[in-house]
Amino acid sequence: MTTPLRRFRSHLVVGAVGLVVGAVVVGGVWVAASTPGAPRAADTPRPSERATAPTPSPIRSAPSTAPTTAPDAERADLSCSADATTTVSTAKALEAALSKAAAGQVIAMAPGTYTGNFTGSAAGTSAQPITLCGPTGAVLDGGSTDKGYVLHLDGASHWRLAGFTVQNGQKGVMFDDVQHTTVDGITVQDIGDEGIHLRAGSSDNTVSGSSVTRTGLRKPQFGEGIYVGSSKSNWCKVSDCQEDRSDRNVVTGNTISDTAAENVDIKEGTTGGTLSDNSFDGVGMQGENHADSWVDVKGNGWTITGNRGVRSPLDGFQTHELLSGWGTDNTFTDNRVDLGNTDGVAFAFRPVEGNTVSCDNTVVGSNEFSTTSCTD
Repeated sequence: MTTPLRRFRSHLVVGAVGLVVGAVVVGGVWVAASTPGAPRAADTPRPSERATAPTPSPIRSAPSTAPTTAPDAERADLSCSADATTTVSTAKALEAALSKAAAGQVIAMAPGTYTGNFTGSAAGTSAQPITLCGPTGAVLDGGSTDKGYVLHLDGASHWRLAGFTVQNGQKGVMFDDVQHTTVDGITVQDIGDEGIHLRAGSSDNTVSGSSVTRTGLRKPQFGEGIYVGSSKSNWCKVSDCQEDRSDRNVVTGNTISDTAAENVDIKEGTTGGTLSDNSFDGVGMQGENHADSWVDVKGNGWTITGNRGVRSPLDGFQTHELLSGWGTDNTFTDNRVDLGNTDGVAFAFRPVEGNTVSCDNTVVGSNEFSTTSCTD
C-alpha cells in the first residue's frame, strides 16, 4: 500500500509581500505515491539502449482523491475580511473599488456572484501591494464564454489575488504588463479560451495553489489552462513586434485538469521561469492544433520540477523550437509521469537542443522515457 504525501519545495518563495492566505484547492489534488525500494522507470535502460519497451514499473498510480479544502481555508477567508480596507458585495461596488484602488488597499469580496468584466490598472508597491480577495463563494462571472476577460490586470503591478472564483468568460484571468503579482488559491473554471494568461511583458509573477478546469469551451485549440507569454504570431499585437518577455514567472502547486488544450503552454520569448509541484490531468484534452501533452515548453531556461501528471492523449512534457534560438536550455527533474497510453513519450524534446532530463524523473508503465538520454 502506498503512502500519500504532498510535495512542497522550500527553495521557492511563493507569494508577494503581504499576508499569506491559505490556498483553496478544488477538484481532486494529485497525491504523490512512493513505494520504498521501488525502482523508477528512469532506472531502466535509456532510450538509446532499448531494443524493446521495458517491463512496466511496479509503482502504481495513487488512487484518486475527493476534492479537498485546505485546512486553513476558513481562516484565510476570515483574514481577508479582517484586513479589508474596502468590503464589497455587488458588481457595481467592486467596479468602483477597482477604479479607486491604491497601494495598500485590501478589497474583500463577500460571498455572491459578481457579473461583468472587471479591470484593475492601479499599481501597488512591494511594501504595500493591492489585494483583491474573497472566499471561493465570491464568484466573478463574465456572463459568456464567447467574449471578454473576466478579470484583467492591465499595467497593474504588486497585486495579490486570493481565494475567489473566476468563471464564464472568453478568458479567465489576463495579465498585461504586470509585475510582482501573486495569484493565490483561486478557482478558474468554465472558460471559452485559456484560464490564466500572463502576457505582454508580465514578469516576476507567481501563480500558486489554484485550480484551473474546463477551459476551451469556445475554441478547444485555445483552451490552455495556464499560458505564459504570447505566440510569435501575436507579438505585434501585444509587444510592439518584439519578443514577449514574460520572464521569471513561477507556476507552482496548482491543480489543472479538463483543459481542451495543454494544461500549461510556455511560449517562445519567455525565459527563466519555474514550473513546479503542479498536478496535471489530460482528461478533456482534444488534441486540436497539436495539443497532445500536458506541458509545451517553447521558451528558454525554464525549470520544470516536481510535477505530477496522469492521462495524456500522447506525451507528458514536450519542447519545441518554433523560432530559432528558442525552446532550449530547459531542465526537467523529479517529475512523475503516468501517461495512461502506450504510444507517448514521457519527455519528448523536438528537437533536443540544450534541453536536459534528469534520471530522477519517474515514468509509470512501459512508455519511452525520453527522446534523449537522461543525466545523473
